[in-house]
Amino acid sequence: MTPTVDTKADKQTPFDLPTPEPESPRNTRRPYSFSTLCATVENPDRKDQYGSSSVPIYQTATFKGVGGEYDYSRSGNPTRSHLEHHIAKISSADHAFVVSSGMAALDVITRLLKPGDEVIAGDDLYGGTNRLLTYLKTHGGVTVHNVDTTEPASVIKHVVAGKTAMVLLESPTNPLLKIADLAKISADVKERAPDAIIVVDNTMMSPYLQRPLEHGSDIVYDSGTKYLSGHHDLMAGVITCNRDDLAKHMAFVINSVGNALTPFDSFLLLRGIKTLAVRMDRQQSSAQRVADMLDRLGFNVHYPGLKTHARREVHERIASGPGAVLSFTTGDKSLSERIVGATRLWGISVSFGCVNSLISMPCAMSHASIDPATRAARGLPEDLIRLCVGIEDPADLLDDLEHALLEAGAITLEQGLGGHHYVRTAEHEGTAISRAVEKLAFNEKTQSDDGREWFVSAPGKVILFGEHAVVHGVTAIAASVDLRCYGVASPRNDDKLGIAFLDLGNFRHVWDIDKLPWNAVTSIKIGDEHPEILDPLLIDAISMRALPPSLDEHQKARGAAIAFLYLYMVSSHGSVRPSFNFTVRGTLPVGAGLGSSASFSTCAATAILLLHNRISLPPLPTPTKAPTAPDDPGHLHLSHQGRRAIPPDVAEEVNRWAFVAEKVLHGNPSGVDNSVSVFGGALAYTRAGFARKSGMEPIHGFKSFRFLITDSKVPRDTKRLVAGVSLKKTKEPELVDGVLKAIQSISDEARRALADPELSRDELLSGLGALIDENHAHLKTLEVSHPSLENIKAKTGRPPYHLHTKLTGAGGGGCAVSLVPDAFDDSSLQSVISELKAAGYDAYVTSVGGSGLGVLSPYGQENHPPPVTPPETPSEKESAPFNDDKANTSLLGTFEEKSPADLVGWAADLGRWLYV
Repeated sequence: MTPTVDTKADKQTPFDLPTPEPESPRNTRRPYSFSTLCATVENPDRKDQYGSSSVPIYQTATFKGVGGEYDYSRSGNPTRSHLEHHIAKISSADHAFVVSSGMAALDVITRLLKPGDEVIAGDDLYGGTNRLLTYLKTHGGVTVHNVDTTEPASVIKHVVAGKTAMVLLESPTNPLLKIADLAKISADVKERAPDAIIVVDNTMMSPYLQRPLEHGSDIVYDSGTKYLSGHHDLMAGVITCNRDDLAKHMAFVINSVGNALTPFDSFLLLRGIKTLAVRMDRQQSSAQRVADMLDRLGFNVHYPGLKTHARREVHERIASGPGAVLSFTTGDKSLSERIVGATRLWGISVSFGCVNSLISMPCAMSHASIDPATRAARGLPEDLIRLCVGIEDPADLLDDLEHALLEAGAITLEQGLGGHHYVRTAEHEGTAISRAVEKLAFNEKTQSDDGREWFVSAPGKVILFGEHAVVHGVTAIAASVDLRCYGVASPRNDDKLGIAFLDLGNFRHVWDIDKLPWNAVTSIKIGDEHPEILDPLLIDAISMRALPPSLDEHQKARGAAIAFLYLYMVSSHGSVRPSFNFTVRGTLPVGAGLGSSASFSTCAATAILLLHNRISLPPLPTPTKAPTAPDDPGHLHLSHQGRRAIPPDVAEEVNRWAFVAEKVLHGNPSGVDNSVSVFGGALAYTRAGFARKSGMEPIHGFKSFRFLITDSKVPRDTKRLVAGVSLKKTKEPELVDGVLKAIQSISDEARRALADPELSRDELLSGLGALIDENHAHLKTLEVSHPSLENIKAKTGRPPYHLHTKLTGAGGGGCAVSLVPDAFDDSSLQSVISELKAAGYDAYVTSVGGSGLGVLSPYGQENHPPPVTPPETPSEKESAPFNDDKANTSLLGTFEEKSPADLVGWAADLGRWLYV
């Protein structure tokens, strides 16, 4: 059977609880109040045979007999019937249904829609509601208009008779507590589109404080999990209406899909409703005190109980209380997080309506499913804190919240004429004056101490052995390659941040620093490490709110911009927000598997850390005697071939932040690329597998070799190739396991050979050549090679060259590497390069195993030109986007204009470079 729908003409009034009839007209009885109705569960049509004072739980799936009122609990159950009658009674409703959750209730309601229908909904919706509407819009052919429902005109302009099928309202909204005039909107919509269904989510108020059916709504639904239950020990959804046709349709859907509430949960919800009124009285009374305290401290508080609420009069006309949910902003996301984390009595949780008080940050919790761009467009602040007040002693709640605000630094204790009292901390008020003072203090410091033009560089990498097998636990041997990325950070004086990615379509952009999405940032204090997991809210905020639309068609530049801004923002601390341009170019082919992204990440991390004062280069040694002493020897600078001039602790800090940038760019990188880019040389990397521990170890004594790197110009699909190897391993486990073990042996042998001081140079080169051929053959068996790579191998391996060549990186395109013996003459080298270029490839002769991160020394050196750092600070005119007057800059103009062939030599001649 299906849930029954009463269609009798003589419908009962909302408050129809039978009372003793008066013995005479003079002795009339007043209608029972809401709290009495809540506590009194009585259904004249369903008397319990034993007269139980509490409705029994009919915990049965089936009922015996034929033609009885109940046959199957999916379709009807006595416990649920009592509950539905009780809810209809307190909701001014003719019909009530209970289902498995509030979202299940909305799902039942939206099944009234059909493709082509239009829905008008608020712009401040519960995240789950927004998610369901988005699904219907994407998959159900339903058009959804999100509007500001606080203005009836915003709703009405979208109402079209015959098209508008539903208007979905919340009042107050969650979590900004906006108020919609339910009565006016209902009347105006019905006048223009009589068939439109007015639906109201009444969860925030419950039937105790607001009954939208009395104001013209057609359907009202609540999450019974919240105030109706009151204890967060069940999930339930409630639907009420006064229209027989709608009730009949919804009853059919509930019976068909089988999402009616279970007997036991019906019993729990019925029990919870009995105390609804007394709980709500305590909760909203305490909420008013909390709102008054926060308002008095100067926070921006959203609560209809405050006199300052913009729509308080409207709310008081349609509701009988302000409710027990409020929200407020602090002006700083990280401050809000500290406040939430500092509470003890307030439980950090989603949801509301429970007897215990809860605190949350909606953008990170209940509303996280709404994308950041939509949240920003709808005015939902990332620093918003929502408070859901319970029935605890209000003095305890206020005390706990005050201590959390104090511990987080949002308020401070101040002595006044009336004694001690709390005041809001000035630095978090976000005033223009305080920000101006911060900027002035920072600029004064950096222009005198750090206002230099920093020139940094970092190498790419090649995987010599172990590609692809590394995913399955085989050791990979990676080494730096002397093709480098270069970055110049030039100071500005206009509170702007600029980037120029010369190798990525010459993409350039300038941001106003103060307009970046700082409210989404959780800054990392100096000395602290970035958490293992990236901040998805900040990445979304950057992606949706900071990037120009032009980047949608330039994915590599887009990724680089996100990574750069992410590093810049999370590493900011206090008032340190330096204004500069960061210009990048290199001799590395982008996207060819040679670690171009890691070298970019290393350069960006180094420049940002220097400008944020998170790292510094060591000072020159102080003379032991007076500088004028004739016998003072001074300090002799040795190049050490550029190695080990940057201290290990600085290199390690750069590597940690470069790894963060790599995570932004690639999601789950191994850390090999950035480690090679920072430390140079070579290292062995192993992921857990083959009974080996995961980790990276440098290969000490690694010797530099010449390699010919050939870019096939064929794009790679790394994910597809890795998935292909995994599939092959599933289908042919013995074959693949054998190949992986063979590659592990190659890596072990190569590692031993590279570190063996007794091997002659010729023996080492000969052995490495044989291992290269063997490794490539195994990778070909794993089907990760490509015709272009095989063609390159054939050209370099034929007489008279006889070079040993293998794929590197992901394979499937990308680059091949060829070991060039010391005795290989220049004419032969130029000949093979010419053949490769004639075939459409790009070839580079480079050394493998050289220096890592480099920074142009800020100190002078004898026999070199004067140092270019620190330069004169550009004037405001010169700090226009990218300093158009390039003649007035020390590095930037020349850096951009140098040809790729001249770039390396020019950079090397600028002065003494410090390297790791």
